[in-house]
Amino acid sequence: MNNEIEKYNALQSEEDKNICNRLMDEINRSLTIVEGKIWHGNPVWFIDGNPIVGYSKLKTCIQLLFWSGASFEEGLKSVGKHKAAEARYTDGEQINIDDLTRWLNKSKEIQWDYKNIVKRNGILERLK
Repeated sequence: MNNEIEKYNALQSEEDKNICNRLMDEINRSLTIVEGKIWHGNPVWFIDGNPIVGYSKLKTCIQLLFWSGASFEEGLKSVGKHKAAEARYTDGEQINIDDLTRWLNKSKEIQWDYKNIVKRNGILERLK
């Protein structure tokens, strides 16, 4: 486990800490080949330097973000102008482990190249 991510989780309120720890545990269990670290102030997991999934504390919730999630064609809400999609949680009981596991598995199989988006002047290319 990553100590930086554990420290991030520990700084949250009790309910938000519960959500963050559940998300971290499931991400680490499902994505064993990834690197997790604090990136731009939030926990993010990468495959070969490409961001896959992360979460952050928003004003009213914890946001779970999948960088390629809009391509999953699942119950995630699209975010921004690229391929990202999110789920938001205010209570740890809202986390559906079956959905989360399915989304994490899709995050390994469906990837857009965010690692090189700046080099390509904002153009995304599909990796997988």
